[in-house]
Amino acid sequence: MPTILRGARFPSTMSRGFMAPRASSPENPLRLAVLISGSGSGLATLLKHQQNKSCAHKTVIVISDKTDAGGLGHAERYGVPNTSIPLSMRISGLERRIEQESRVLDAIEESGAELVVLSGYMRILTADFVSRWKGRLINIHPSLLPLFPGAHAHEDVLAEGVDESGCTVHLVDENVDTGPILAQQTVPVHKEDTVDSLSERVKKAEHVLYPDVLDRFCRNPLSFDIGWSVDINQL
Repeated sequence: MPTILRGARFPSTMSRGFMAPRASSPENPLRLAVLISGSGSGLATLLKHQQNKSCAHKTVIVISDKTDAGGLGHAERYGVPNTSIPLSMRISGLERRIEQESRVLDAIEESGAELVVLSGYMRILTADFVSRWKGRLINIHPSLLPLFPGAHAHEDVLAEGVDESGCTVHLVDENVDTGPILAQQTVPVHKEDTVDSLSERVKKAEHVLYPDVLDRFCRNPLSFDIGWSVDINQL
């Protein structure tokens, strides 16, 4: 059976500068902005989960960097405001990234979101973006971090020949897949696995773990001992 490890984390030196969101409740749910790039299977699971009356969070906007992202259709079906904010074709390089992120930040602010949830969002965020939301920016990665970070986790797992993989929910910091770990769930790796079969097994684990961790995090973020620098709920 998969094992859920709650509250696991990287060393506390990685936790400096994180600011917690307020604690929420079903009566006053935390408002989420969900960023996607693709089909949005994780988003669909989250939106279904949020139909539960005991849920302490709700999605107020879905943002994709792809105009044809299938996940936008899930938002439509659940009546959630959604938009695509692609990279501009008029500029290039770092300026292009910064300009696109500026529009994303504006959309998040206008929505009133209090927590940014990355769900298959395939863009690496700049340090400026992260610094604005650090502690209120959460991601799920398809491996047992700190093992196999980056965009090709399943390929790397199979190449290494390990017998176990899984997924990790973590806060986002200025580096790639190095933020404090909130929880992990393991899945077996079979000898006959391909990237597709392993991906599907891990995805099923993600669909269980992410809503569960978001429930706990939104209700009581300080229950995760990551060395919070400021509890903004107390300001």
